[in-house]
Amino acid sequence: MKKLTRQIRIGTIPIGGGAPCSVQSMCSTDTRNISATTAQITALAKAGCELVRCAVLDAEAAEALGKIKEGIAIPLIADIHFDYKLALTALNKGIDGLRINPGNIGEKWKVQEVVQAARERAVPIRIGVNAGSLEKELLEKHGHPTAEAMVESALGHVRILEELGYDQIKISIKASDVTKTIEAYRLLSSRVDYPLHIGITEAGTIFSGTIKSAVGLGILLSEGIGDTLRVSLTGDPVDEIRVGYGILKALGLRQRGINLVSCPTCGRCQIELIPVAEEVERRLQGITKPLTVAIMGCVVNGPGEAREADVGVAGGKGEGLLFRHGEIVRKVPENELADALVAEVEKMAHEA
Repeated sequence: MKKLTRQIRIGTIPIGGGAPCSVQSMCSTDTRNISATTAQITALAKAGCELVRCAVLDAEAAEALGKIKEGIAIPLIADIHFDYKLALTALNKGIDGLRINPGNIGEKWKVQEVVQAARERAVPIRIGVNAGSLEKELLEKHGHPTAEAMVESALGHVRILEELGYDQIKISIKASDVTKTIEAYRLLSSRVDYPLHIGITEAGTIFSGTIKSAVGLGILLSEGIGDTLRVSLTGDPVDEIRVGYGILKALGLRQRGINLVSCPTCGRCQIELIPVAEEVERRLQGITKPLTVAIMGCVVNGPGEAREADVGVAGGKGEGLLFRHGEIVRKVPENELADALVAEVEKMAHEA
């Protein structure tokens, strides 16, 4: 059962309080390049991204946020470190969320100014702790970036905001080590009821990063921990969205787009199944309606899986049976399987 956390709102998106776990990403563009950043956010939104974060490295980047905000349709979060003036500018430009650690921006009056500006605009603040950038005193105390050290760091930042009467808070505590991240989030979840943003940071390339994220986030989500997530991959951030939804779909927590069922192939398979499955998956990426599509290669398990899917094919010798909602539609030659399956799915996707 999902842990019931406090609810905040980032733009139009409810976070926590029973709302579904939302999927977000971070732009890889230079925020000062308004057109490139806006184009990337548009592509992310098309893929299903619900929240997007931009790095704000200097005053020019902070100023650019206003134009970027005007050109996009999803909530915008500013990622800022150390400089409270950048946070104030970002808030003035209409951002929906702020990622800043209050303990890192200097004197208390600076924090007060940022909190007051955020309060006036109803903008939540995410405290983001990373194992690679823990405070020196915590490293000396714990010896290295342990889960306990990460949680202690996060709670220290939370305390600063709470002392200023601010509770519109979201927290993340990420590490590249999967087991350490899981341990840290479990500990933090037992200590606070603020919504949690989960992720495995610096997870790696699409291959290794997907594996680490699926294991780490899958375990946390299965335990009811996680109100927003980001899959951190070295590559196109659009892939982060696809993987994020894939994890949520596998756990039955969100249903968006195609759930592809395909057999691993074996000696019973009498068609070239792998290229068919790869082509179908590629061509159906733009479908948002939740549909199960089965691509099976033999007469043993194939008909059963294909019948249970919304649309499916069960391969025979040089051909396959096309199923729709458990009923055979027709027999299709092997070289037409991909086209037939895609056409049937697209037809179903546009039905009421």
